[in-house]
Amino acid sequence: MSDKLGLSTAEVVVKDNNLEKALKRLKRKLERAGLFKEMKRRRHFEKPSERNRRKRQEAERRRRKKMRKEAQRLS
Repeated sequence: MSDKLGLSTAEVVVKDNNLEKALKRLKRKLERAGLFKEMKRRRHFEKPSERNRRKRQEAERRRRKKMRKEAQRLS
C-alpha cells in the first residue's frame, strides 16, 4: 500500500554496517518523493487563493521547461 507521496515504505537496508550511506539513501528517497517540499509548504497555513496561484505558477514553470527542452531537441 502506498501513500500520497508515492512511497510504499520509507525503508532503507543498511549494508555492511554503513549507517551514513543508508541515511544518505533515505534522504535521497524522501527528497525524490517530495516530502521535504511538502513539509516546508505545510509550516504555515496557505489560503486557497494562494495555493491556486502557486499551482498555476508551478504549471507555467513546467510548461516553459518542457518548451525549452523541446526547442533544444529540435535545434
